[in-house]
Amino acid sequence: MRGYTPRMSEATQRRLAAIVSADVVGYSRLMGADEAGTHARLQARFGDLVQPKIIKHRGRVVKLMGDGLLAEFPSVVDAVNWAVAVQTEANQLNDSETDERRIEYRVGINLGDVIVDGDDIFGDGVNVAARLQEIAEPGGIAISDIVQGQIRDRSDAEFSDGGDIEMKNIARPVHVWRWPARMGGSIQDAAGEQSAALPLPEKPSIAVLPFDNMSGDPEQEYFSDGISEDIITALSKFRWFFVSARNSTFTYKGQAVDITQVGRELGVRYVLEGSVRKAGSRVRITAQLIEAASGNHIWAERYDRELVDIFDLQDEMQQAIVAAVEPELAGAEMERAAKKAPQLLDAWDLFQQANWHFNQRSAEDTDLAEPLYEKVVALDPSFAPAYAMHCWMLHNAVAYGFRTDREAQLSKGVELGRIGVLKDDRDALTHFALGRTMTLAGDVAGGIREQRLAVQLNPNFSFAAWGLGEALGRAGQYEEALETIDVALRLSPRDPLRFLFFLFRGKCLDALGQIEAAEAAYREAVALNRKVPTVFPNIVLIEFLARHDRLEEARGLMTELLGLHPEINVASVNPQTEAAWDAFKESWRDNLVAAGLPE
Repeated sequence: MRGYTPRMSEATQRRLAAIVSADVVGYSRLMGADEAGTHARLQARFGDLVQPKIIKHRGRVVKLMGDGLLAEFPSVVDAVNWAVAVQTEANQLNDSETDERRIEYRVGINLGDVIVDGDDIFGDGVNVAARLQEIAEPGGIAISDIVQGQIRDRSDAEFSDGGDIEMKNIARPVHVWRWPARMGGSIQDAAGEQSAALPLPEKPSIAVLPFDNMSGDPEQEYFSDGISEDIITALSKFRWFFVSARNSTFTYKGQAVDITQVGRELGVRYVLEGSVRKAGSRVRITAQLIEAASGNHIWAERYDRELVDIFDLQDEMQQAIVAAVEPELAGAEMERAAKKAPQLLDAWDLFQQANWHFNQRSAEDTDLAEPLYEKVVALDPSFAPAYAMHCWMLHNAVAYGFRTDREAQLSKGVELGRIGVLKDDRDALTHFALGRTMTLAGDVAGGIREQRLAVQLNPNFSFAAWGLGEALGRAGQYEEALETIDVALRLSPRDPLRFLFFLFRGKCLDALGQIEAAEAAYREAVALNRKVPTVFPNIVLIEFLARHDRLEEARGLMTELLGLHPEINVASVNPQTEAAWDAFKESWRDNLVAAGLPE
């Protein structure tokens, strides 16, 4: 990995090794469908098949990495024979399995010089093996040309010529050979007109195929095309995506396509496809997000609507689909980065690891995220999202009370946010993060200005709508704040931070004197706060009840909360009073003490 140097010691040495990188295809999908069952089946498959054959072929497991492994063998013949044996038997086992239970592997094999440090190995030889694994087909094997030269006439396995392929962070193209062998030789020739795989961009890449018109009505063609074009435009506003151009994706219109082939030809990791079917006055629209290399579905949804105003419906559908796809892509990228070996991480992967820690929203993970964001910009000083997320992280460190040097943290956050805007002033995320931090630092007018820019740049960015609502609420503009927070709720119906949207919605309603609606919003925030370790929604609800003369109920909830979090007291939650709006600050502390919060 660029910028990475393994720890050198007296035990460090170099040697030539046959390196194997393997992973499980569709691991996230399998775990999402049946986490316990999938884990048990993977463990059994490793113990019964993978590991015994490694031992049989004189190899050793260097490390296990979530859904993958890195191994080395004394010869490439051993490595290839192991891979063919495992893939052949695994594919046979899958013949009797349903699609939801199939365990398929992708394997990459390279021969190269490695640095050995204790039990671990590093170097370009390892990196190439990992890249080969990424382009291997499910149930297949990809090997480098040097491996093919060594096994020729020494192995019964037949490999077909896959040609030269550019690989991310590898200086020169790698000549690839594939198993099972394709008839006709090269992979380019196998499909007649299929071209060599394009290298994947640094950032997550997606192609939106033209939605199929299933209505049998040629007049609906413009409607299905319009939805596809609108989704391409909307996704392009998320500047951390690489979105394939309309002119490229529409060349597949009307064709029965192989998603894996589309991914290779367009150089994208994900493909979005869908269909439109009209029956009478109703329209059914389906959409699915697919990981191109494996063909696994990441997300799918069906929408049934009345066809009243076709243009309004087109706008509604692109908004709904984009709002669903963006967080799914973000989650998939974080999972993918978390499973990679440290020596294979680049700036984008480091950014995703930092985001994973950021999303845990704990003091410990905040401290782990910060140096990762700093490493990202050291590797790529132009990468605006890293400045933005670091800025947002410092906002949270103060708002959640993780760090008490409030002025210094917020000042640093604003500075980072301004750098992010300078690096890319068309990125809604940078304006959002800067706006949130400015608002908490006391520059509410500046925060509103930045959030309005974020909404203008990307109307589908739910956090921008929420951030604008929060800033407007702090300025006392509660009715407009409610409107924008409701937009955020509509844009992101599955967001894990949705509880924050309801929390600030409750504050607006509370300030407007709409007590019953405010309580409902607060309780929804508490109910949704399942994955983020903060007691703030509970504290807000308890203070609300105490303030409205429901002290016994407030005390009961406080007793429950202290049973789960005995460490909290006035001092620990007091920093969060800075996140409370002026309408509630005066009685905040006294109400919580009255409800039983220890001083």
